[in-house]
Amino acid sequence: MAKRDFYEVLGVAKAASADEIKKAYRKLAMKYHPDRNPDDKSAEEKFKEANEAYEILSDEDKRAAYDRHGHAGVDPNMGAGGFGGGGNFSDIFGDVFGDIFGGGGRGGGGQRSSRGADLRYTLELSLEEAVRGTKVQIRVPTQVACEVCDGSGAKKGTMPETCRTCAGAGQVRVQQGFFSMAQTCPTCRGRGKTIKDPCNACHGQGRVEKTKTLDVKIPAGVDTGDRIRLSGEGQAGANGAQAGDLYVQVQVRDHEIFQRDGADLYCEVPISFADAALGGELEVPTLDGRVKLRIPEGTQTGKLFRLRGKGVSPVRGGGPGDMLCRVLVETPVQLNKRQKELLREFQQTMDDDGSKHSPKKSGWFDSVLNLFGDK
Repeated sequence: MAKRDFYEVLGVAKAASADEIKKAYRKLAMKYHPDRNPDDKSAEEKFKEANEAYEILSDEDKRAAYDRHGHAGVDPNMGAGGFGGGGNFSDIFGDVFGDIFGGGGRGGGGQRSSRGADLRYTLELSLEEAVRGTKVQIRVPTQVACEVCDGSGAKKGTMPETCRTCAGAGQVRVQQGFFSMAQTCPTCRGRGKTIKDPCNACHGQGRVEKTKTLDVKIPAGVDTGDRIRLSGEGQAGANGAQAGDLYVQVQVRDHEIFQRDGADLYCEVPISFADAALGGELEVPTLDGRVKLRIPEGTQTGKLFRLRGKGVSPVRGGGPGDMLCRVLVETPVQLNKRQKELLREFQQTMDDDGSKHSPKKSGWFDSVLNLFGDK
């Protein structure tokens, strides 16, 4: 009897991703598993068929051979080393369902990694520190390797012993009906070793609590969200295993004058009504000191002035950004009697030819009149 197309068996397209293939196989395997369908030969055949299809399509090389030559490309009798050439049902099932049943990877062998956990430290910086770079000292509470037992967890003068239950593999095989699956060894908890005489200082953990003081160099141009990786400065691994890493997460505090947007800096510059109308020259701040900004006659509030090269040089390279100054015309307050009189006189002179001196105002009122049909 001719075999069905493997993609058809799993119900996926030929362009399906590895995740889609795995998901389809899992669904079929759960549906037709012999433990769920006792004495059902039809279900058992469909289960074997799904296993065979997954064994081929989950392997990049075998899948490529199958796509080129069909079943002949993966037939072991044709020299292609197809299904049955090293894999088995329990290995496949354990690979796909290991996260459900607590098993390991394909083959079920090997000790689980006990590398230490990575840590994160949030570091607050001022805008000036972030732009120019700095060197800071931080204190990080973590777990470090026990100095008494050198991280082994065993009492000084003794050593951890190979686990007798799993023979150092860290896993044991458990029969689940039709299949044999790998589970974490209950004796050594996946470490592969047991400690007969625990270290008194760390109580067999190989690690102790400690606050480390570290010097961290902050490169110029960092911004909120940037991370600095300190290799091996994370939590120590269990029983002398490799330590994790420490990630220093940058958080830049708000500045009272400047706002940053990538490589550019923004600031608001309040100017008087007279400066806006008559024009002039102002001193504005930058991170490198004060610079002169020329305000042309008739400047309107909200106008942006660009100072090229006065922004930030990004940490990832590239030229410096710009400083953008937004002017805000400030309305005078707390006027005395004489100042009010002068403004009224000024207003009268403006009313004689308002459209010339205030074109936006005149245009706006014309639009309002048109809206209500009054013009």
